[in-house]
This record gives sequence, structure tokens and C-alpha cells, in this order.
Amino acid sequence: MSRSITSVAVIGTGTMGAGIAAASAAAGCRVLMLDITEEAVDDALGQINEEDLHLVSTGTIENDLPKIYDYDWVCEAIVEDVEIKRSLFLKLENHRREKSVISSNTSGIPLSQLSEGMPERFCEDFAITHFFNPVKVMKLFELVPGNETAPDVIEAFSRFGSETLQKGVVHAKDTVNFIGNRIGCYFILSGFHLAKKYLNDGIRQETIDAVLSTPVGLPPTGLYGLVDLIGLDVMELVGRNLAANLPKEDKGHMFTSFPSVEQSMHDRGQLGRKSGGGFARQIKLADGTRKKEVFDLLNEEWRTADPSDEVGLSIDLGEILFQDSLLGYLAWEIFGGTLLYAADLVPEIADDIVNVDNAIKWGFNWVHGPFEMLDYLGPERVIGRLESENVPLPRMLLALKESGGKYFYDHTTRSYLGADGRYVPIL
Repeated sequence: MSRSITSVAVIGTGTMGAGIAAASAAAGCRVLMLDITEEAVDDALGQINEEDLHLVSTGTIENDLPKIYDYDWVCEAIVEDVEIKRSLFLKLENHRREKSVISSNTSGIPLSQLSEGMPERFCEDFAITHFFNPVKVMKLFELVPGNETAPDVIEAFSRFGSETLQKGVVHAKDTVNFIGNRIGCYFILSGFHLAKKYLNDGIRQETIDAVLSTPVGLPPTGLYGLVDLIGLDVMELVGRNLAANLPKEDKGHMFTSFPSVEQSMHDRGQLGRKSGGGFARQIKLADGTRKKEVFDLLNEEWRTADPSDEVGLSIDLGEILFQDSLLGYLAWEIFGGTLLYAADLVPEIADDIVNVDNAIKWGFNWVHGPFEMLDYLGPERVIGRLESENVPLPRMLLALKESGGKYFYDHTTRSYLGADGRYVPIL
């Protein structure tokens, strides 16, 4: 008999836990919300739609863990600390019923670190279920099995994610930061470092954000605006996790630490919108109007934002990557570099390019996923540039060249290029 999920116990009711609880209740599931204090749970109830509150029960971890016995899915969404999570899992195992499923909403800790040495039943029933914030809005639902995870557990999570929650389910492998954050955070962290020389050449932050947005198919936040949404504190934790868990030869190691100015911003609490300002802020003037200011990364002082630098660049999608100008080199080095990084990660982080493309579109709101974008730009054009610059081809671009194919996706046959260089039907 296959497993099914109709009820959810969420342990940890911070932003992500409350979001998962709210989405599950909105889908008609019974929900249990537990946290350390009743006050924390009461605060989280504000995320639940009023019409769904009758489906929600609450309690504290200390007093109410036995209640999880009545729930199909036990979802851990507490602090990103391996040992604290493992300690909680052992407590949960004392109360979780047979054939229930259990998961962590960790944004990047490898499953193997969470499950190492845990009871056999736990390992068979355990997976990572990673949502993006805000859960109600973001489509991406990354599903990561372990070596011992039972197939019917993954089937139950996949069915629940796609059918009940109406999410886009992406199947990732058990590697650091999975798919979305592995590639999306490479764009951010490498961008911090690679943008420095362009800032020194006189290109303003507003222009960098403008280049790394609509012209390359990214949201209007660009680079610095995106981090103001996420928070420098979150990105600093991501960098630490990557530094500890990336494969030794991974290019991302060059960028896991912040440049000195960004680190100073982090250390003094200048984190982004959550702290009242990061790379930009809104100032309320005496007459009630608002003025946007930018924190200048060269002189480390606030200045009035220059609206002329924020105007979108009126060229065709992606063409700026091949423009013989500072802005073209900027786009190629940061966004193009991210495409090339992604092209080197299959089959390491996912079995196929489709899961990679969907993760980035659904998690970071790119117009095209990395491989879709390479197809849009023209793989032969990209390969030609790399070879002219004596740059080794990333794994999947090399596979494409050797296959004799022109594109990663063959829309005539509805197939995509596999890691082995053969085209596979899109199911």
C-alpha cells in the first residue's frame, strides 16, 4: 500500500515553518504547529488564513511531541544546525508512527550529515523537502532522497508537493545546497567578487543591477537588490556551508567568503531590507515623500540613488553577453559564468538538465533555466567563444559538442540531452 500525506506536523514555526504550515492548511490538511514557546507559535498563526485556522492545532516541543503520532508527515523546520536537528530527530522518533514520513526543510545541509548513524526506520522514512520563501508564493519544492530512503517515501512527497500543494517538484541529489541555492548563490557570491573591478572602473551599483536583470532574463532586483531581499546574514551562512561542503575542486570555493566591504556591512548589521537597509534603503523625508539611497561600495557612504543608472538596457535578451564593452564583459563574467558553472554540475547535483532548469526558474524567477538560456544564446556561439579564449568546456557543453547536437533541448522530438550525450524523452 502506497503512503499518502493528508496531515502535517511542523516542528519549528519561524518564517519557513509557518509558511509550510499555512500552505498545508490552505490545501485542506490537518496541521500541527510546535515550537519552543507558545508565543512563537502564536506569532506564526498570523500566517494562517483565517478560514483555515480550524485545521490547525498548536503546542510546544517540550510538552506536545506525542501529538505527532496522529500526523502523516513530520516536517522539521528549526535552526540550521546539524547537531540540534539530529537531537530533535531522535526525540521525534520516540513518537512518530509507523509508515509516517519525516523530512528536514534545511536549505543546504547534506542529508547524509543529518541521517548518519540514525535508526534504520528513520533513514528509510527520511528525505529533505526544501521550500523557497515565501512558501505561499514560490513554486519550487526541492525533494532530496538519501541512499536509504524508501521509494514510496519519495513518491508520497512528490505526489503531495505537486497535487496537494500545487508546487513544482524538482528531484535533486544529496549535495550541498541542492540545485537552486547551489547555482543561485554562486551567481550572488561570485557576483560580489567579480563586480569589484567594474565598480573600480566607474560602473555604479545601480548599473550593475540593471545589467544583471532584464537584459539577461533575471528579475529586476539584479544582484545587490536580490541580496537586500534575502539578507546578508543568510548569504554569509550559505557561504560558510559551501566552504565546508563543496567538493575540493569546485570553482565556488573562490567566492565563499565575502569581500571586505560586504563583510563589514554584515558585521555591523547592515543586512538588507530586514534591517532597514543594506545595499540600498528608502528614506522618508519631512514632506512625507521617500528618497532612495544607495550604499556606495567604494567610499562606504550613503548617497542618493541615480535613477539614470537604473534604466533598463534596451537590447535583445542575452545580447549584452556578447557586447564588446565593459557592461558586456560584466554580464559575460558574472551571469555567463553562472551559466557555465551550472553546465558543469550535471549529473553531480541532478540526474538531468530539466530538473536544473526548473529549479532555477521556480526558485529564482529566471525567465529561462541555465540550459534553456544556453540554447537561447546558441550553444555553438558560446562554445566558440570559450574555445577562442582557451577556456575548457564545462561538462554538459562538451557532451553537447561531442554528441553532434546543436541544442540541449530538441523540441521536435520533445527530448533533452542526457549526461551521457544521448537525447532522452521529456516525460
